[in-house]
Amino acid sequence: MLPAWCWLTICLAGCANAQLVHARIPEESQPPSKQVKPLFRHFRRIDSCLQTRVAFRGSDEIFCRVYMPDHSYVTIRSRLSASVQDILGSVTEKLQYSEEPAGREDSLILVAVASSGEKVLLQPTEDCVFTTLGINSHLFACTRDSYEALVPLPEEIQVSPGDTEIHRVEPEDVANHLTAFHWELFRCVHELEFVDYVFHGERGRRETANLELLLQRCSEVTHWVATEVLLCEAPGKRAQLLKKFIKIAALCKQNQDLLSFYAVVMGLDNAAVSRLRLTWEKLPGKFKNLFRKFENLTDPCRNHKSYREVISKMKPPVIPFVPLILKDLTFLHEGSKTLVDGLVNIEKLHSVAEKVRTIRKYRSRPLCLDMEASPHHLQTKAYVRQFQVIDNQNLLFELSYKLEANSQ
Repeated sequence: MLPAWCWLTICLAGCANAQLVHARIPEESQPPSKQVKPLFRHFRRIDSCLQTRVAFRGSDEIFCRVYMPDHSYVTIRSRLSASVQDILGSVTEKLQYSEEPAGREDSLILVAVASSGEKVLLQPTEDCVFTTLGINSHLFACTRDSYEALVPLPEEIQVSPGDTEIHRVEPEDVANHLTAFHWELFRCVHELEFVDYVFHGERGRRETANLELLLQRCSEVTHWVATEVLLCEAPGKRAQLLKKFIKIAALCKQNQDLLSFYAVVMGLDNAAVSRLRLTWEKLPGKFKNLFRKFENLTDPCRNHKSYREVISKMKPPVIPFVPLILKDLTFLHEGSKTLVDGLVNIEKLHSVAEKVRTIRKYRSRPLCLDMEASPHHLQTKAYVRQFQVIDNQNLLFELSYKLEANSQ
């Protein structure tokens, strides 16, 4: 009997005149990648962030930093799908090359440290850890004795309030660059990554790297909005910033980039931002009403009815709110068994395939944005593609209470 994934591929093919899904070549048969790719969140390089995004494969080699307890680091070259054991091997080799004390490497462990200080000890057999790190999480190699002493990098907890790039760029430029970048990331995600993510969970990590990065980018944009608002100390400028972000959300919706739209609205809805009553009161009534409409559109009530009505009327190209697609697939997967009495549940797989086909439809036409080349085009592009954000909610609340201590 054919395995379930073969039946799913057949279902995806649909009727005879439907476009067939491109078969994914097993990793072992793919030629090794000659280009080493920087992972855009954990290895900051201006030249690489300006390049068009291409899809990652598990066999691709990347650069990544691994930190020591004293916050020094080594830059390693590793496969995207490398296991924790492989990463530690590369770190050990670097440390020996740097003439670190002998014996220290033998008991190294790998730990993911978040900006909040939360630590996760990674097991030696875990793989594809690079794409599953949080926004401001970093890999640390240390001995077990040093585990408790690990603290986040200083730049994650030291902020410098004042005018940032967001105050100098036009909403249209930001919205267009958001849409262009997210279209690149969305195009990199193979249709079957959605299925692997839901059906196989952690076991399918090496097949879902591009989807993981897109989801993390959505979270990054949400925290970027909150960060920029809360780092703005002047009440008048802060109200103008709220107005600018509402404009950006409107323009993203106009671009049919619902991923960016959702992320910006959720950033403004962050509790640390929404509690700034005095700031919101300075917002013109027109923008207050517009934001209420956006909140209604992102309201999850009645199974996201408002959002589904809007996206159903859009013609491709469309960038959907990807987490909702995964929610729908999870409902289909957990709502019924894939195998019933030893037989493949074709009805379930047809439903899954139908949902995946909508992704194909969203990408069936190329994205064409009217982006005029401005003197600051590359600067804005670089800014949008490598946001510096605070993802520690406690720190966001601290900033919020410093701005308005008594807001209800």
